[in-house]
Amino acid sequence: MVSSIQSMTGFARTEGRNERFSWVVECKSLNARNLEIRCRMPQGFDDLEPSARTHIAERFRRGTVNLSVTLHPFASHKKLTINHDLLRQAVEALRSFHEDGAAPPRLDAILAIPGVIESQDDTLCEEARGDLCRILNEDIEKTLSSLLHIRQAEGGRLRDLMRGQLENMERLVEQADHAAVGLPEMLRARFESQLHEWMGAMPPLPADRIAQEVALLLVKSDIREEIDRLRTHIEAARELLASGGAMGRHLDFLCQEFNREANTLCSKSQDVELTRMGLSLKGIIDQFREQSQNIE
Repeated sequence: MVSSIQSMTGFARTEGRNERFSWVVECKSLNARNLEIRCRMPQGFDDLEPSARTHIAERFRRGTVNLSVTLHPFASHKKLTINHDLLRQAVEALRSFHEDGAAPPRLDAILAIPGVIESQDDTLCEEARGDLCRILNEDIEKTLSSLLHIRQAEGGRLRDLMRGQLENMERLVEQADHAAVGLPEMLRARFESQLHEWMGAMPPLPADRIAQEVALLLVKSDIREEIDRLRTHIEAARELLASGGAMGRHLDFLCQEFNREANTLCSKSQDVELTRMGLSLKGIIDQFREQSQNIE
């Protein structure tokens, strides 16, 4: 039903009233791996729940959605009744105290005993109940639509934030790629310097032997594959954010791939600056993953 990106968090509320009742419909959604629906309806109105669940499932695919409907009858439509059995027991108990010399029981004290006077709502006729159910259903749909718009608005904000994080990732990847261009010469100079320190006055190794050793180091520290895969994953994430719909699980998978490549880049790094770039990249990936966990 909905193709735009959604956050999984939000809250919406609708209030209503007629000549006999006031009511409140509230709906709150939180992060969850799947769609979990929890409904709480007024006593005697459980038949509202099936359609409410259908409306929720039509609008949302993930998240814990808590829907509650609270119904308050006006005092003018309440009816007071006396529990005669409880009143009789109370009078007999108090009379026994009076026979022992205590003061006679007062009427207000007897009526204040819990349960002696009970408040009951007037019974709704079938037509009035049907009208109320129709209005409550409309307000449930209204509340769910409001929640949908709120989740979409938050989803749009998250999308803009995550696009900025992807730009920062891309910038660091390009910097790492540029830094890797000078890696062969840097490794060669470092290797020769270490050899001179180790061998002292001994003759230096032939140039071809040095080239072989440097080549082995380059194979172990080559990050071109990681750079290429990071670029691919960044582009895939951009396409997902542009496509709309439910994408949270796909983004979670891409975050795992981002982390894998960034970890490998750091482990292969033979340069302090390249290591710094890799660590900065991991920090942005963590921020991206944190936001993606809020996406439906």
